[in-house]
This record gives sequence, structure tokens and C-alpha cells, in this order.
Amino acid sequence: MPSDGSGRGSDDVQGAGFGGLLRRHRREAGLSQEGLAELAGLSVDAIAALERGRRRAPRAHTLRLLADALRLEDPDRSQLTSAARRETETSRPPMRQPPAPPNQLIGRTTELTATRRLLGQRITRLLTLTGPGGVGKTRLTIALANELTDSFPDGVCWVPLAALSDPAAVVPAVAASTGLHLVESTRLVEEIAEQIGRSHMLLVFDNCSHVVATVGQICAALLEYCPNLSVLASSRELLRVPGESVYVVPALALPHDEHQLESSAAVRLFVERAIARGYDPAGQIDQVARVVRRLEGMPLAIELAAARTNVMTIEELASELETSFGILAGGSRTASPRQQSMSGAIEWSHDLLTPAERDVFAQLSVFVGGWTLNAAATVMSGKASPGPLERAEALDLTGRLVDKSLIRVTRRRGMARYYMLAVIREFAADRLAGAGWTEEAARRHAQYYISLAEEAEGHLRGPNQTDWLERLDDELDNLRSAMAWALRTRSVSEALRLSGGLWLFCYLRGHYAEGSQWLERSLTLADSLPAKELGGLAPACAKANLGAGMLAFLQCEYDAATVRLETALVQYKEQDDAAGTALVLQRLGGVARERGDYSAAEDLHCESFDLFESLGDRSGMAWAHNHLGFVAWLRGDLEVGARRCRRARDTFRAIGDGEGLAWSLISLGAIAQYSGELVEAEDLLQESLALSQRLGYREGVAWSLNQLGIVERRRGLTERAVHLLDESLAEHRDLGDRWRSASVLEELAAVAQQRGRGDYAAFLLGAADGVREVIGAPVPEIEKPDYQATRAAIEESLERRAFRTAWSAGRAAPLAAVADGYPPPASSHNPNHTGRL
Repeated sequence: MPSDGSGRGSDDVQGAGFGGLLRRHRREAGLSQEGLAELAGLSVDAIAALERGRRRAPRAHTLRLLADALRLEDPDRSQLTSAARRETETSRPPMRQPPAPPNQLIGRTTELTATRRLLGQRITRLLTLTGPGGVGKTRLTIALANELTDSFPDGVCWVPLAALSDPAAVVPAVAASTGLHLVESTRLVEEIAEQIGRSHMLLVFDNCSHVVATVGQICAALLEYCPNLSVLASSRELLRVPGESVYVVPALALPHDEHQLESSAAVRLFVERAIARGYDPAGQIDQVARVVRRLEGMPLAIELAAARTNVMTIEELASELETSFGILAGGSRTASPRQQSMSGAIEWSHDLLTPAERDVFAQLSVFVGGWTLNAAATVMSGKASPGPLERAEALDLTGRLVDKSLIRVTRRRGMARYYMLAVIREFAADRLAGAGWTEEAARRHAQYYISLAEEAEGHLRGPNQTDWLERLDDELDNLRSAMAWALRTRSVSEALRLSGGLWLFCYLRGHYAEGSQWLERSLTLADSLPAKELGGLAPACAKANLGAGMLAFLQCEYDAATVRLETALVQYKEQDDAAGTALVLQRLGGVARERGDYSAAEDLHCESFDLFESLGDRSGMAWAHNHLGFVAWLRGDLEVGARRCRRARDTFRAIGDGEGLAWSLISLGAIAQYSGELVEAEDLLQESLALSQRLGYREGVAWSLNQLGIVERRRGLTERAVHLLDESLAEHRDLGDRWRSASVLEELAAVAQQRGRGDYAAFLLGAADGVREVIGAPVPEIEKPDYQATRAAIEESLERRAFRTAWSAGRAAPLAAVADGYPPPASSHNPNHTGRL
């Protein structure tokens, strides 16, 4: 066959198999398989079998029919005959084909597209599909191999390795799959390479993990000697061969929100497999979503869970999975043991680990929600400050577990984090308990996170605030676990240090109730110690009392807050700690402010300012200015408030305190709003809202929305006002801030009155009044004119009895239920009236 100008000459033809040569001639003739079959008088199946190598050594009569139909000249006729003769002489069995898919592949469109491109376009010659046991590597490999059949003229060869236990059996398995006669030979790999030669084919190794070293050696040799060969492998561990490309098979897509439930691949897989077991979960998709989220989209786990629907309701299944994955068993009888249960799937990987890898695998199960390299090195070494050698060892062993798909890696903000899937972590934790290491690992884990919390505390106000808040966000589950350990083991010092180190974080991120509980339980533990043992814990106790008082104040528990803060004040003074004393005075000033005692609040903040000034603490002085400005505008002195808050704002900008800057902007925005400067107010409040959202500072978000809602109400844009005020109320209510919730309810009442909803406005005012009575906080002076105008307008628009009825209903309604809407009175003439604004 002459060269076609592409550089492909007679050597290529001589090296090609009969099937590939026949396909090439057919395509050059512009014929389909059906067209060639019709011209040659053969079946389409016969043509397909010859081209794909399923049928070899065609008879002379068949060769003549094919050559005539293709109108081949003598040279091409001879080459086709020679290729057939070569295959006749070898008389070897055909290559093993990829198995037919057992069922429809669900939710792998993206994965198939990406991997098909890598191999089909020859971007890589060796592609390894990797991932933990049960993620669906083999199923994806089968689908990919079948889709690539037409991309490889000389066929796709399937080499199953799951059943092999001896690495020495791998090479004979490859030989058998490629159709080579099994002979006793020390050159078997070379013979396979000679047989493949220059063939354009795909060799597929499935389930390589337990013989990964041998498979890697074979692949390296074949890829070197066979220039047109491509290899696809599925393995829980990388082959580590030069040129290897790795595709980490992800779990199935989970539903992100309620609108994506039925379209989620994980949900669809569960539903299909449950129906196959005779149970249709229609109408229970929300519970199905709960199950697949708990299983993190792992296909094998989902299939095993769906199989349990023959004896359990989905609600029972979801509840059981919250506590244990032990029910994930009972897979197909024809499946290998490692595919019949999730435990079996993980155990198979575990058995392949070295002793050192097994120890680390178990120890790392102590982490919840992921970990960093430093955290791993601390737990593994038991040293509070692991050195380079300990870090290097942690990195090496973690890397090995990542390569073996037992650990996954995420990369965010320039830092790598590691995590285990929940079902794998449960298995590892069982191994940790079995080795008797659970308590020691938990102690090391807690020590690391106590140190982290204490280090972070110093950065939570200042230019690095955002970075440290996000770091603590990432570690929140680990911090909760460490706190639980300290409380469970009654480790008083550790509990006080951790809860005291985290109270500012809990404030900034809105975890008021949780932080309060940690602090109160830690202080209760401290109270149980003899006085002589508390001496060394005095600073920690003072800080814990300060934090407990602050978080109680934020939830409007003013009496409890006062007790804790006054205790902290005594303790700080006993320690001659001026900075601590100033902080407590600042918090006591906040309590007085919300209770409406503005004179006491101003005195406390002035005393706090003096202490900060004596220490040269610019941040503390700025906060004192901000609080004094806050008191000033709440009592109606807008000019003094503006002057104080501008000074605070300028300092906060200079020192990079995001929280302080947000607060000063809120106060200045409120002052502008009450001064009638609505454009200026909106600009300031939008800036504070954006900053608070960027910081994740929930109280700042809630206050900004509150004041923006008032701006829109003053403009007469009631629809927009309702939206902003509703969002603000939801935030304040979730935080537990009843003082501000009452003010937002009063603003919503003003909007309702403007929109002609007098009955609902009265209901809201009643609800606000009930809240204020419970917490003992009056309407702030600055808000009284609006409040009184709203109430007067409502009373004028309603009969006295209707007003009292609506008012009483509001006072009796729980705050959590108020925003759900006030139902219309039975006498309402509007049957479609829902109670919404």
C-alpha cells in the first residue's frame, strides 16, 4: 500500500492486524459496514466481527469477496491476504472484550466526557481512574471502555484483576486477555509487546490496587515498546508510572437545595435501585436526599442502602445511618466480598496498608470535618510543636493514604486540608478503638485545637481578622469535638482555655447559644474544684466569665450577664489586669444601654476609655468612642454621636478592625437616617452591609438590614422595606437578640400601618411589647417618636376592641412564630387574606 503522504507507509501496514487493515480499506472506499456487507454478500455481524478481531483467519473465499467489493488492486489485495495469513498462522483466540454494562449508568456524563477526551484524543496514553472503594470506578471503566471501541482501530482489551491474589498471575492474565497462547516463558511481557506491536489498541486493567506494583511495571514496559498503545486502569492506588494521568472519580452529585432533589444523580440512583427492590419512594424524596447526603454520594453505599428498603422505611434508614453505617451490607451474591458491604470495601483497602499506614489511618479518624498537616503532625507525634522531621513523616504517610484513596484533599486559600468520607472515618475509628488509642488520640487532638483557639484569639480584631475567622470556620467541627472531650473528661483547665479562647469567635459568627453553653459548663466545672486548685486558673476563669457575660448580654439575658460580668470585674481587678477590667466595663455599659440607663452606660464607657488610654490601647479607645457614640444617638443626641463614631471609624480603618468599622458605619448610617439624610444613610449602611457580609459578621448584617429597612420605609417604598426588615428580623431572631428583634417588629408595624393593615400592625406592636416586657428593655429614646406615631395611627384606624384583640394576640405569640404571618380575624371579609404585609 503506497504512502498516503501522512508519513504512514508500508511498515505501518505490515504491523497492523487484519481487522484494522480491513477497516482502513473500507473507510477509504467510503463504505459503512452495512454497505460493505451488502456488496460482499456477507452479514453486517461478520464484517463487525472481522474488524474488531472477534473473528480471525477468514477463509480464502471470504477474502476474495471482500477484496472484490472493495475493488482492491493487486498490492492491496496481497497485503490484506498476508495479514489474514499471519493471523491464520498464529491461530490465537480473540482479545477479551469489555463486559456489557449491567444496568444504566446514572449521573456520570461529566466524568465520561472528561475521560473520553483524555484517551480518545490521545492527550494521555495512561489514564488511571482512582478513588475509594465503592465510588464506582469499575462501573465507569466499563462504560468508558465500551464508548472508546470505535476510537481504537485494533480494539479494546479487558484485563480483570479482582480475582487474582498472586502478583505473579498478572502477566499470564494479560497474555490470556490479549489472546496470546499461555507458554512457559521468561519473556512473556516482551511477547505481549511484540504481539501488540504498532497496533492502535486500548488495554484496560480493572481493579489493580492489590497488584499495583506489578501492573505498573507491565504498563511501563508495554507503553515503551508499543508506540500506539493506550492504557486505562482502575485502582484505589496510583500506578506511579512515568506519563500517568490520574482522574479522581468523584462521588455522585448531591442536591444542593430543595429545587434539585429529583435531578440529583445520587437521589436518582437511590430511587432506581429502591424501585428495583420493589419499593417506590415517590413522595419521600426529601428523606431520600437525607440518606444520600449522609452517604456523601457514594454509589455502592447508596445501592446498599436502597437494598434495605425491602425491610425498612426510608425514615428508619435515614435515622439508622445517622448513628452507624453498619446496615450497609447485603449486596449482590454474585459480587465479590468487598462489594457486598461498605465495611468489606474499606477493609480490602485497609488490608493492603503497611503497619505504619494502618496506625496513622486509625489516628486520623479523631478529626471531624477535615484537618491540616500541622494538626496531623501534632496528633501523630504527640508533640505540641512538631518539628520538621515530624511534619515530614506526617506528610509522607498522609500522602500515601491519599494515593490509596482513603483520604481526600481539598485546597482553599493557599492551604491543603485532608478529610475522610464519613463511612471510611467510622471504619478507622473502630480500628482506633480496637487498638485502645482513642483517648490518647482525643487528648492530643484537643491540645492542638486549644492552642489554635488561643492563637486565633489575638487575631480576631485587626487586619488578619477575616483569615482567622475563616480558619476557625474550617475547624468548627474539630473545635466542637475538642470541647466535648474537655467537658466529658472534666479537664477543667482545657475546658476554660478553649471556651474562653473561642467566645469572641462565637460572638462574631453568631454562635451565641453554643458559646454560652460551653462557657457555662466550663465555669461549672471550675466551681467544683477546691479553692486552692483554682489559683492557677484565675486568668482563664476571668476570661470565661467575661465571655459568658458578653454572650448572655447578646441574648438579652441581662441579669445573668450582669452576674458574670461583675464576677469577671472582681477577678480582673484582683489580678491587677487593667485591659481585662476595661473590657468588662465596656460590656457592663452595653447592658445599661439596652436597659435604657444611658447615664450609667456613658459613665461605664468613659471609665473604660480612661483605662484603655492609660494603656495606650488605640483599639480599646476606638471601641470606647464607638460605644459612647452609640449611647448618644440612642438617646437622641445625634451631633455628639456622629462626632464620637467618626473618630472611631477613622481609627478602625487605620488599624484594620473590620468589626469595629462595620459598627461605626452602622451608627453613622443610623444617625444620618434619623437626621433625614437618607441618601447618605443608604451609602453608609450599604457599606456596612457589604463589609459585614464579607466578614461573615451576622450581627452587623442584621443591624445594617434593619436600618436600611427604615430608610426605605421613610421613602415610602414599603415593599422593599418589608423585604429588608424581614431579613433583619430573621437574623436577629436566629442570633437570640430579642432587644433588636423588638425594634424590628415595631418598624414592621409602621410599614403595616402605612399599607392599611392596622390589625396586623397592632399584632406586631403587641409582639414587640411582649418581648420588651420579658427582657426588661424599653423602647430606645430615638425610636419613641416613630413608635408613638405608629401606635396612634393604629388606634385611630381600629375599633378599641379590635386593637386590644390584635395586641393581645401579638403579646401571646412566641417570637419564633411572629414572622410566619398574623392570621386574619374570623370576621375578615377578604377570604384570601394571609396575614402577610
